[in-house]
Amino acid sequence: MAQRSKLRWVILALPLLAFIWLTLFLLRGLFSDPTELSSALVGKPVPQFTVPDIYDTSKMHTEAVLQGRPMLLNVWATWCPTCRAEHEYLNKLAAEGVYIVGLNYKDDSRAKAVNWLNTLGDPYQLNLFDERGMVALDFGVYGAPETFLINSAGEVVYRHVGDVNDRVWNTILGPQYDELMQSYQGAGAKQ
Repeated sequence: MAQRSKLRWVILALPLLAFIWLTLFLLRGLFSDPTELSSALVGKPVPQFTVPDIYDTSKMHTEAVLQGRPMLLNVWATWCPTCRAEHEYLNKLAAEGVYIVGLNYKDDSRAKAVNWLNTLGDPYQLNLFDERGMVALDFGVYGAPETFLINSAGEVVYRHVGDVNDRVWNTILGPQYDELMQSYQGAGAKQ
């Protein structure tokens, strides 16, 4: 009889324990920041790639363009409304001397992307055309926009999911970029 009573308590307690575990799991997700997705590439070299320039498809670029100085790699697309929202801020950063490389991600056409840059301004020092999205996939991109902070050795330092805006720049990306630039300039590099 005592064993039957214990079994009854175990049977009643299992759903309660499962409910408590599920509640804690969901609450943890509720309070997490979706823009802080970690990247397996942080601390590692950027992936190897070869893609055309967005303006001149006969000109090819490799991962070597993401070395030599600190920079932002901004993944964007014309079909992305958030990319449009962040574009003005990227133009502002570029005007302040921030070095930004653009990776156009899975756009309908190169012409559409070029028209976007001609119309809204081009904050990028270099524009890479990733028509099939394979380079972005190698970076672990979920969707646009995403921005990677890359050091002068061509290693990913930080990954930001979502738009770059005043808050993100002043609290996250800007201080890290400034630190990388100070090290870069301290090492005797020229801008």
